Amino acid sequence: MSARITPAILTSSVLDGLNSSMAALERTSSELSSGKKILEPSDNPYGTSQAIDLQSQLDGLQSYTIGAQEGISWENTASSAMSNMSGALQSVRELLVRASNGTYNASDLQHMAAEVDQLTEAVKQDANTQYAGQYVFAGTMTTTPPYEQGAEDAYKGNTGTIARAIGPGLSVAVNTDISSLLGSGQGAADGKLLDTLRTISEHLKGATPADIEALGSTDLQTLEGSIETLTSLQATAGSVTDQLKTAISRIEGLQGTIAAGLSNVEDVNVAEASIAYSNEQAAYEAALRAGANIVQESLLQFLH
Repeated sequence: MSARITPAILTSSVLDGLNSSMAALERTSSELSSGKKILEPSDNPYGTSQAIDLQSQLDGLQSYTIGAQEGISWENTASSAMSNMSGALQSVRELLVRASNGTYNASDLQHMAAEVDQLTEAVKQDANTQYAGQYVFAGTMTTTPPYEQGAEDAYKGNTGTIARAIGPGLSVAVNTDISSLLGSGQGAADGKLLDTLRTISEHLKGATPADIEALGSTDLQTLEGSIETLTSLQATAGSVTDQLKTAISRIEGLQGTIAAGLSNVEDVNVAEASIAYSNEQAAYEAALRAGANIVQESLLQFLH
């Protein structure tokens, strides 16, 4: 016994075909508008898992990039301060060379001493340089000024390490131990820069033959030693900056590779999707026309 094809069956079949064509058209339209071929996890569970993993890797790399960039800014701030210190020390050295030739009177030497005192305060002020509200030369005590202005020269920071992560299990120390250069003044008698500058000022103010001799010998030698120490600290800071820049370049390369992989997993091929959309739109319009004819013919048959 053959099954009878009723108008209801024809109508249902036509509607199923139209709904299927519409669903395909809407799917492709959503892919084109979003740029993604995975619109829901159920579309591609494995691809979704891959996309989540790759995006997690990108997020982690971005945090390392931020850390490295901040480290560069920290080092640039410290390097700028040390450059100012270097200029101040060169000025003191010029004063020492002039004062030690014995052609200046006591009043002239007093004026030189006052200039050395001013330069000493300038050095301490540079040692209190901040980046983003943190003292860059205070070790881990970033909220404490390393040095007080005035006669007190004791170092108030510590030698703790400030580091920035640039990769899994990899970090770079960005802080400079300025106390290795400046020391804690005459109270500590450590022979470092602040101790030396205070001693130079005293010898200029004393202006005795022994003082003048000390200015051109021990004082000058000690100051030049501090200048060498400062140069070494500047070179270390420059090396760290180069290391951080290299890390950023490496991270950017990894980001590009991972981003390409993520794009392959979740991004739609616009050219292919556009062609598919055109074909699906044509198929849907054809189905509409065919469906209209079939339903119309069935209706006429029913009326007759």
